[in-house]
Amino acid sequence: MTATQTELQLDTWIGQARRGTRRRPAKRREAEPGLRFAFYGRTSTERFQDRWTSQGWQREVAAELVSGHGRIVREFFDVGVSRRVPWQDRPKAAELLELISGPDCPFDAIVVGEYERVFFADQINELLPWLDERGVQVWLPEAAGAVEMGSPTHQALMTVLGAQAQREVVRARHRVLAAMRVQAAVQGRYMGGRPPYGYRLADAGPHPNRAHARWGRRLHQLEPDPATAAVVRWIFAVRRAGWSIAAIARQLNERRIPCPSRVDRARNPHRSGEGWTVRTIASILENPRYTGRQAWNRQRTDHDPHSVSSRSWNDHSDWIISDDQVHPPLVSEADFVAVQAVRATRATADGAFRRYRLSGLLICGLCGRRMEAHWANQRPGYRCRHGHTSARARTPDQPRNLYIREDRLLDILSARLNLTDHEKISPYLKARTITIVCDPDGVHNRPAESTKPGP
Repeated sequence: MTATQTELQLDTWIGQARRGTRRRPAKRREAEPGLRFAFYGRTSTERFQDRWTSQGWQREVAAELVSGHGRIVREFFDVGVSRRVPWQDRPKAAELLELISGPDCPFDAIVVGEYERVFFADQINELLPWLDERGVQVWLPEAAGAVEMGSPTHQALMTVLGAQAQREVVRARHRVLAAMRVQAAVQGRYMGGRPPYGYRLADAGPHPNRAHARWGRRLHQLEPDPATAAVVRWIFAVRRAGWSIAAIARQLNERRIPCPSRVDRARNPHRSGEGWTVRTIASILENPRYTGRQAWNRQRTDHDPHSVSSRSWNDHSDWIISDDQVHPPLVSEADFVAVQAVRATRATADGAFRRYRLSGLLICGLCGRRMEAHWANQRPGYRCRHGHTSARARTPDQPRNLYIREDRLLDILSARLNLTDHEKISPYLKARTITIVCDPDGVHNRPAESTKPGP
């Protein structure tokens, strides 16, 4: 048999197979009566996951689960939100809860495509009673339908699923953190984020993972920024010469040198960019990346929900610093170490540790700023300078500083909160997210307002 005859027979066989498997046109199905479902799904990231693929398969599983029981009438899908975030703090989930708490909820049940995609730990156990009061069910593929609150079997299933979701997060986190420690310490790899002031990003070649390299991902490294590197070198030089941090900030502002957030507005949209501050200078002076080494794990990501601070830092012993220099340094290691000694905190006159029980809990009633801890006349207190800092000269129209002694404030709060032990006042306020507003006329409580629905 020739090659031509073989090809003709193969074409004939394919044609017969296609005719034999030709499907009849599907009859158009009428809308299924029954329950009205709201589909909810979630994906962790937007850059490294295909939102539409993830949403598609989750919705397909959910639609198969409710087939014959009703139809999906609304869809809610969160992108770039961790499963550890409570539902009321997820944009789309909060929108869903808002509809449920309204007078006319447009659906009877919530259906999800996979438990671990939308719930974490005991989140579902906190959510179910609130939904049950409003007559809304939760349907899970793992439960083969609606979750029954009074069922011992379903209660055990929810416990197992919650523990499994939590275990998956912990395992993934430990693996990723261990890998990042090695990449930062041994390889000196740039771990992402905003480049420090004085540097800019440069291409460092293809990604070492072949799959990522085929997708076009590339590594980056730091290189001196011609426009700002000289400013960093000057800051370290004058600090080692004995300048105060406030004096450095004032000099830069007077010379109209753009501050970091002004230079890079695209990566700093959350900052005002108005000028240099003491905190900005201090952050530059304590950043070891200016010595040419990579540094990672300086800032914490597991913020305390009751903490009044929006950012927190790990102890210096937890920082991961590369073994070798991996990018051009802006200062020598000797100068960097010398500057750290200059900025070390000076001991108090009596050697005692200064403690402020209400730090971060006080708001100025005149300007709305958070009051800062201030030691005066050998006792702790709090003050507000209404936006004035030592990095700028005071303007004539600024009001006088507001100052209040801590002991007097604790006495007022003790009587108002009926707490005789002053040590319990700060934990009491933080647990209830209560701030104290102070002005020349008195002291006022201001509880945090929450309009988010849900448990």
